Amino acid sequence: MSERRDPLVTAPTWKGRRPRVVLLGPQKRMATPEEAAALRADVERHAEIVAADSDFALDLSQLEYDLVVVFGGDGSVLRSARRMADRQRPVLGVNLGRLGFLAALPPQELRSWFPKVAVGDCRIVHHLMLECTVIRDGQVIAGRMGLNEAAILGGPPYSILDVDLHVDGLWATTYSCDGLIIATPVGSTAHNLSAGGPILRKTIRAFVISAISPHTLTVRPVVDSADHVYEMSVRMPHEATSIVVDGKEVVQLEADDRVRVVRAEPTFQLIEVETQNDYRTLREKLGWRGSLSALPGG
Repeated sequence: MSERRDPLVTAPTWKGRRPRVVLLGPQKRMATPEEAAALRADVERHAEIVAADSDFALDLSQLEYDLVVVFGGDGSVLRSARRMADRQRPVLGVNLGRLGFLAALPPQELRSWFPKVAVGDCRIVHHLMLECTVIRDGQVIAGRMGLNEAAILGGPPYSILDVDLHVDGLWATTYSCDGLIIATPVGSTAHNLSAGGPILRKTIRAFVISAISPHTLTVRPVVDSADHVYEMSVRMPHEATSIVVDGKEVVQLEADDRVRVVRAEPTFQLIEVETQNDYRTLREKLGWRGSLSALPGG
């Protein structure tokens, strides 16, 4: 029997040669300038550094490179995905933040792991991204690609919104809520989780739809295939009601604007090392520590 191949996992393209690397992220957040210099040297011993940018202002479309090393937290990884747009390249996240679901490699382990990455001894896992466009009077007026979520947020005066959801052109329901989130599996541990939505395995090809503070107890998050077309519209938006993708406002919404969310053609490519595991990440990052008897007074 032939070995089953996972189409969501690919091998590095730079095997047999020295990889070209872009360094991104706020290296100034490291403890000392000497630490920043040491981490850069760890990369430079095994790869060609073609560019470095701590402010995420670099135009990556003009560069030829094989992978990106991102210093920071998950927010820095999101910004790197936004900068790469439709030219996604593999990302190795070095965690200088707090949670680190995506930027999972501790800085002290970069020296031991990067030589393996440089020779291609790693795997690249492809994650779903979304494409969000805003349609007004039949014309696309704005758009953005996202890795975490597209969310309609009410803004002041913070009264309840009525948000219509259509799936493949058919009306699904109307939510009375403070906002509505359509999240990817990667984004399921972000705003969606705070809104009471479920955690999805990051490689599932699905979206989760979660209402923010719905005005009825019967409303529950829904997980559905990412191969559908999802459209949201707000009947009477507030002055500041907006569509926000990965924490960045795309545009303020008017009545009858349609916010369309579909699966993006590019995928986010995350370099994973052997120590990474979905359940270990949840256990360590979210404080899943086992039985109640392990707690004080248990």
